[in-house]
Amino acid sequence: PGKKVLIVYAHQEPKSFNGSLLKIAVEELTKQGCSVTVSDLYAMEFEPRATRNDIVGRLHNSEAFNYGVETWEAYKRGGLSKDLVEEQKKVQEADLLIFQFPLFWFSMPAILKGWMDRVLVQGFAYDLSKFYDGGLLQDKLSLFSFTTG
Repeated sequence: PGKKVLIVYAHQEPKSFNGSLLKIAVEELTKQGCSVTVSDLYAMEFEPRATRNDIVGRLHNSEAFNYGVETWEAYKRGGLSKDLVEEQKKVQEADLLIFQFPLFWFSMPAILKGWMDRVLVQGFAYDLSKFYDGGLLQDKLSLFSFTTG
């Protein structure tokens, strides 16, 4: 079977150059026998802010909120919000991740940065004891395709 590809797309306008690159990537990869899933962050109205709402149920420490600790604990017990679980499932199933976006102020758009902050949590995407070739997503390939100017 062909590779499974997840394209995380961060542009507001389908007729933009980024939109064209997305369309061509989907067409070409499909032609090559890949199954392609697109997370169109603007169309999904993806929430970029990392907040308490990302944790379902009780907090690990209700005295002082620490996002990193809370999402790690929530991930371990299956207590992350539905939108995060859905995106993590897409990442888990993909052999290749492509990030398509315009460069804004030497960085990615806030909506994509928020996707990374919220989806790629400790326990799922990384663990402090496992790095590089021992990392949690070591079997994934990734590609950043971004436009400038």
